[in-house]
Amino acid sequence: MNKRQVTILWVIAIALGAAVTAVKLSQNKSTGSATQRAAGQTLFESFPANEAASIEIQGAAGTVTLAKKDAKWVIVQRDNYPANITFVNDFIRSLSELKITLGMEAGPSFAPRFGMNETASKPTDRGLTTTFKDAAGKEIARVSLGKNIESGAAPSPMGGSNSVGRYVRNHADESGFYAVSEMFTSVSDEAPRWLDSGFISPEKIKSITLSQVGKSDPAWKVTRDGEEAEFKLDGAMATEVLDTTATGPLKSLFSYARFEDVVPAAKVAERAAEGKRTATIETFEGFTYTVTITPTKPSASPAAASPNAAPTATDNYLVTVDVTATLPKERKKEEGEKPEDTKTKDTAFADRLKSLTEKLAKEKAFAGITFELAKSSVEPILKERNALITKATPPTADVPAPGAGVQSHPGGMVTRPRATATTPPIEAVTPPISVPPADDAPEKTKDN
Repeated sequence: MNKRQVTILWVIAIALGAAVTAVKLSQNKSTGSATQRAAGQTLFESFPANEAASIEIQGAAGTVTLAKKDAKWVIVQRDNYPANITFVNDFIRSLSELKITLGMEAGPSFAPRFGMNETASKPTDRGLTTTFKDAAGKEIARVSLGKNIESGAAPSPMGGSNSVGRYVRNHADESGFYAVSEMFTSVSDEAPRWLDSGFISPEKIKSITLSQVGKSDPAWKVTRDGEEAEFKLDGAMATEVLDTTATGPLKSLFSYARFEDVVPAAKVAERAAEGKRTATIETFEGFTYTVTITPTKPSASPAAASPNAAPTATDNYLVTVDVTATLPKERKKEEGEKPEDTKTKDTAFADRLKSLTEKLAKEKAFAGITFELAKSSVEPILKERNALITKATPPTADVPAPGAGVQSHPGGMVTRPRATATTPPIEAVTPPISVPPADDAPEKTKDN
């Protein structure tokens, strides 16, 4: 092989190598992500969670704004009522850690296809647009949450959603839209969904007094002697017996109550109807709850009350609470208490006193706030006096059942129980005795 042939072979080898390299580069380019972020990466390279001072969520139902006040999150549309801190922190953390499962190259004009049409009135088409701002009011991030991503599997016979994720968009990234596995089920544009759910919880109720409609005079009062005792109706007549099925729920009144919404002060007058009543609840541990209960106007509707109000019936009630307490300074020692028991009981008393003090501070913070409660939450205490009692029934005489105590004897004789003041006299009855007819007289014997 001469020099020229060797040169030609080298040229061919170099050309083939260049071609292979070009093909590989072309393949890599065609299979790579055309979006700024790829599958497995986070939606944000660095989400400014610590800088967020307000979160504005816009959707088809309206707008809700969460703001940080004195290091606590509140809801602006609800007179800065405390927000559910778990929901807020979970939302921020989810965005900070949100990983992409699929990137789709598309410009902002394709937003409606992913359920992010900001002019739509239907929630599934509108989606949610969330804007984060810092303390100076400068926008630091904007994210849209679009349609849910369905699995494509047949619906479960047990019901439920087949959603496996959601489409999202980082407005600072115009390269495309992204699919993620997070559903963001707690994120909403309705203010009631963000409210902290804490409410009063009277414990060990001693007495309850309900006023008459529109008056301060009591309609009824019930009291009990101990935590395990039944209620007694003050002023009950001898013929009136308290119905324990009606008073039983009063023992745990408001213990499990959840309010539907918080009514802004500027909206209370237009929501309240006539018929206000006041309930006073006293506990064995020194708490006194003054609860004012007012019906809502029949014409009131969620839309009229607030663009962010939860859908509730018009027979809801507006409730305000005022809580006071006289807590013991020290424990009263029991007569004959053993020294070895003193330390244990003193420790238990101190722990309980601390718990009650914290409870009082928390519930006193509800003063001046108007809550909206469902009828079922206040129904037990709004019963009228005649609904709490039943008429006493005089004892009935113990009359034996027909045939009771009757005994049969040989020969057909029957005896019954001895007569009492409430039973008729008892007689022994002997059935008539039939005497068989005499045999024909024997024939006279003939004389032999």
